[in-house]
Amino acid sequence: MTPHRFLQDIQRNRFNRALLAALPTLELQDAWLVAGCLFQTVWNLQSNRDPEADIKDYDLFYFDASDLSAEAEAAVQSRVQGALGHLGVPIEAKNQARVHCWYEAWCGHPYEALTCSEDGIARFLVPCTCVGVQSQTDGTLRLAAPYGLDDLYAGRLRPNPLIDHRALFRAKAASYQARWAWLQVLEGEAAAIST
Repeated sequence: MTPHRFLQDIQRNRFNRALLAALPTLELQDAWLVAGCLFQTVWNLQSNRDPEADIKDYDLFYFDASDLSAEAEAAVQSRVQGALGHLGVPIEAKNQARVHCWYEAWCGHPYEALTCSEDGIARFLVPCTCVGVQSQTDGTLRLAAPYGLDDLYAGRLRPNPLIDHRALFRAKAASYQARWAWLQVLEGEAAAIST
């Protein structure tokens, strides 16, 4: 599947379009619209559903190593909510520079410090969900899809070799299959990612 098609598809979701248009105005370092709101829009379209159906929230990643406190992240979240709250959808802004500060307590596994938002995008539990779009000030869009787009469009759910936590993966895959029954869970040898 081509990046062009993916970018067209995700913009059929009106909230994705609005967030991508607003992203440069938020003045967040290394800011990206990521994950569920993108890949779930694609799956909705492939299922002949409304592009926004069953999307729980809209995630923004940014990277600011100058302040790793929860308070600084909460201040950014408040600023984002003030700027975009009129959209009426849950929006979460997460500083990828501080994920290692809370991940082990939250998920039960250690997590290395990241160096940029794209590192965080590459570490979602399911590789086909590792997608992000960055909106440039000139209106162009930049795609991050470290594992490509083929599995996303084919509905193949595999564990991520960078963050291979099988119980968490299985729970996430089951959640996705509950909403999009046609998705396939691949483990063992079938889960090998070809690049």
